[in-house]
Amino acid sequence: MGNQVVIIVGTFILLITGLLLGYVLTQLVLGFLAFNLLTILGTLSLFVIFGTLYYVLFWQLKREQSPVVRPQRPEQARTIITEATPEAIPDDDLKNKLIAKLGGDIAAAERLIEQAKVNYPQMPEIWYYERVIDDLERDQR
Repeated sequence: MGNQVVIIVGTFILLITGLLLGYVLTQLVLGFLAFNLLTILGTLSLFVIFGTLYYVLFWQLKREQSPVVRPQRPEQARTIITEATPEAIPDDDLKNKLIAKLGGDIAAAERLIEQAKVNYPQMPEIWYYERVIDDLERDQR
């Protein structure tokens, strides 16, 4: 929900800034605005605002579409997870899917798995990962 708000607000501001920039540029070209330091700085600031919003908006869209997050040191991430859980994780795909759904937050993944173990004791290890992933997907809907 937070990403959608950023995209909607960013698009609205981008639209207003684009319209204002277009208006100022047409007034400069048609000669209705004097070409002085104030108009140059105003136009330049509109360009900066427009460019920044454009970059942030599409960066946010790209980030929303590709949730795969790779740790900088994969061997360190594997060590952290295997040290936190006494049993080996049966399926690396499930582990990676869970971490990707959490935006790369390994600690949150560990907490969710531990909470599932408390809530549902004596289940197979793979079941906990499937349960947490299903819960996350249901919550996202």
